[in-house]
Amino acid sequence: MTDTNTHADPEEGHAGQHAPVANALAALMTLTAVLYAIDLPQRLGFAPFTEQYVAVILSFVLPLVYLANPRFHGPLVWIDRLAAFIGFAACWYVAIRYPVFVYELVYKPVDGLIVAALLVVLMVEAVRRVTGLGLTIIIVAFILYALVGHLLPFGVSRQILPDRLFIYLAMDTNAMIGLPLMVASTVVFAFIFMGSILARCGGGAFFNDLALALVGRTRGGSAKIAVVSSFLFGSVSGSAVANVVASGVVTIPLMKRAGYKAHMAAATEALASTGGQLAPPIMGAAAFLMAEFLRVPYSTVVLAAVIPTALYYFAIFFYIDLDAAERKLVLPDDVEIPSVRSVLRDGWQFIVPFVLLIYTLFWLNWRPELSALAGAASLLVLSTILPYRNRRTGIFGLYDMLRSTGYGVVEVLVISAAAGFVIGVLNISGLAFSLTLVLVQLASGNLLILLFFAALVSVVLGMGMPTVGVYVLLASLIGPALVKAGIDPISAHMFLLYYGMLSMITPPVALASFTAASLAKADAWKTGWKAISMGWIAYLVPFMIVFEPGLVMQAPFGIIVWHTLASFAGVGFVTAGIRGYFSRKLLVVERVILAVAGLLAVLPVHVLIDIPYVSNVVALALGAVVLGWAAYTAPKTNRFVETSDPVAPGGGA
Repeated sequence: MTDTNTHADPEEGHAGQHAPVANALAALMTLTAVLYAIDLPQRLGFAPFTEQYVAVILSFVLPLVYLANPRFHGPLVWIDRLAAFIGFAACWYVAIRYPVFVYELVYKPVDGLIVAALLVVLMVEAVRRVTGLGLTIIIVAFILYALVGHLLPFGVSRQILPDRLFIYLAMDTNAMIGLPLMVASTVVFAFIFMGSILARCGGGAFFNDLALALVGRTRGGSAKIAVVSSFLFGSVSGSAVANVVASGVVTIPLMKRAGYKAHMAAATEALASTGGQLAPPIMGAAAFLMAEFLRVPYSTVVLAAVIPTALYYFAIFFYIDLDAAERKLVLPDDVEIPSVRSVLRDGWQFIVPFVLLIYTLFWLNWRPELSALAGAASLLVLSTILPYRNRRTGIFGLYDMLRSTGYGVVEVLVISAAAGFVIGVLNISGLAFSLTLVLVQLASGNLLILLFFAALVSVVLGMGMPTVGVYVLLASLIGPALVKAGIDPISAHMFLLYYGMLSMITPPVALASFTAASLAKADAWKTGWKAISMGWIAYLVPFMIVFEPGLVMQAPFGIIVWHTLASFAGVGFVTAGIRGYFSRKLLVVERVILAVAGLLAVLPVHVLIDIPYVSNVVALALGAVVLGWAAYTAPKTNRFVETSDPVAPGGGA
């Protein structure tokens, strides 16, 4: 569920001589999380504070960061080792002494102050090693603001002494060991473990084969395979970049062989993989944090994501279909397309964990981490008995799965700890309240101005940062202002999650687009801009769900149905207008009419001019007339494109 793969396995050359220790720490950390999720301490009669468990997890995280990402070599290698040891010891000191610290921290004991200062410094450096300078600068700026903000004209009204600040940031439940890290250490850990097992047991190959069987015979089949397989795998991994790497190595070469230009193939894969972070039933790590921030069941967040996700993938799928219809793009003749029945017969074991997950999560109301572990256990057993494509991993590769999960979750844990620093400063300094007030006043009562500002900040903050980090920052900085302005809380947080996700495909720093471009050997900028044009709806949906809560299931059933149908029709109109084709090449005037009609169909114009849905109905009728006329006047040979047509050489939008 992370968005980058900074923590590759040390066996691939990152940890070098530290690999044995780092591997053992990674596996042990995962095992600790699994045992805690199944309530083993309570079953043994020990009821630790959650903060103690989080401190134990951090005792694995900090050494892993310093050993798997060494910055010193030769005679200076001891510096990384010392930092790893200090981080390990300091976290265990907190874990053991926390029941006492709970009552003593207000008096700022010397041992607590020393340990807190060490943990803050080590974690800031860990953030730099894992995510780079972007998030590190933000954290340092917040910490400095807490220390000197009272001296600034626009600063907070009270002074915060360094000793109080360090203890608060390191050990208070409203800071580093607070909500984001607690969720990441439990729920997110379990789902990453499930995703690791799925990947090791051939789940990626199964999803690719299933996508090939489902859409391989249709026009644009190679691109549609990328969309379907990335959707299926992304709903489990929740990671845009990891999804691009896992699916793109297969789908991108296939698209290029089918006639797609490199940047078009890369953009398709990047878009499809990015959407996986919003795709039910699992979504990404940010979805679990959203449920905690909103204090709602996780199932509520999942239901809220259904229609926005469907709109996102419909826009991509329809664009691909129109593009393939005009240029007669199909799979190469030498690609063998299996039947759906044969794929399901050989890989039905991959469906069982999802059924079990959904049943335990939504019907039995299990905790998310328990549901994920139940799915993981069933997959582990079934893949051992019924290997897919003779990949008999299963329980025989359990150590590798524990190890890879540990490395895979380190980044999320570090970012969550960093987010805790930001939340801590907002709380202890009073900046949270001041910032909310300033943003609301800045908008001057104009909700659109506030939303545009929030969208801009989201994209800027998201440059080079994983979605989970962006979302937590946005939820802390801007979320309260949106809710204060009268937006439904679920709509407000979905707005922030959506725009946080879009940083993955939006230049100048678009991790998913650029990763796909490197796989396709395409120009990174062309890939990014192509992804924006194909996934245009993703930039509009957040605004739609703010003004039309029915799109996130926060309205009566009839309103939900109406908003959904109108939105799908409007998305189809605009997509056809952007692509310039529907049964035949569209005229410029037709494209403009479709774009305008589509926007009027999906935008809440009735809210602005107080004419209930008239504009939407007129727009839907106008768009339908244009598409109907295009289909009627199309040459008969172009009305239906056979899948057996040859590939247009050198094609590609």
